[in-house]
Amino acid sequence: MNTLSYIITGTRKGLGKELAEYYLSKGHKVAGCSRGKASIQHENYMHFELDVSDESAIMKMVRTVNKAFGGIDILLNNAGIAAMNHLLTSPYNNAKSVFATNFFGTFLLTREVSKVMMKAKKGSIVNYTTVAVPLDLAGEAVYAASKSAVESFTRTSARELGEFGIRVNAVGPTPVYTDLVRNIPSNKLDDLLEQQIIQRFGEAEDVRNVIDFFNREESNFITGQIIYLGGVMK
Repeated sequence: MNTLSYIITGTRKGLGKELAEYYLSKGHKVAGCSRGKASIQHENYMHFELDVSDESAIMKMVRTVNKAFGGIDILLNNAGIAAMNHLLTSPYNNAKSVFATNFFGTFLLTREVSKVMMKAKKGSIVNYTTVAVPLDLAGEAVYAASKSAVESFTRTSARELGEFGIRVNAVGPTPVYTDLVRNIPSNKLDDLLEQQIIQRFGEAEDVRNVIDFFNREESNFITGQIIYLGGVMK
């Protein structure tokens, strides 16, 4: 098995941490980041304490990872902020924070990592959207809008980066029971589950399965695609 080099954002807890630990267990090298200190200790893991919307910090991180790992094969733009507010009660600063992490963080990481990948003429980038986009869920106007921007960015960047051998896709999970959804009222989650064909919460393995599919060498003909989980369709 070839050793691959990953950057995964949002690795201090939740899905990001599970993904980082999974790929480390497979013998790969992983660089992660979060606003807090590292929660993973492994000889093949590097951690950066930063905000993904901080341009200078992201540029420095990518340069450091590229030098340490000798390249970057896969980028998982996992870091995200959920927001469950009615439009009329959504604070402006909260909306800016959601977009800063969900969209601008994805933009900055994609831009900087692509500069590394294009030299190798290959690479896979996986972005994160949400079933809140196709379902037009009430109470998630800002969150869904930020992820709609990610979807558009995914398709367009796939076109712009394809000539360099870089593929860009996105996964749209249904709720995975992590810190991201624990503060959402249970009745709201039940309403969401009722709209899925497969009516259960997502598991980390469900998301990882799609990510692994996108990143496989055999998937080198797949780019610009968005896969929603739970049987949700756009």
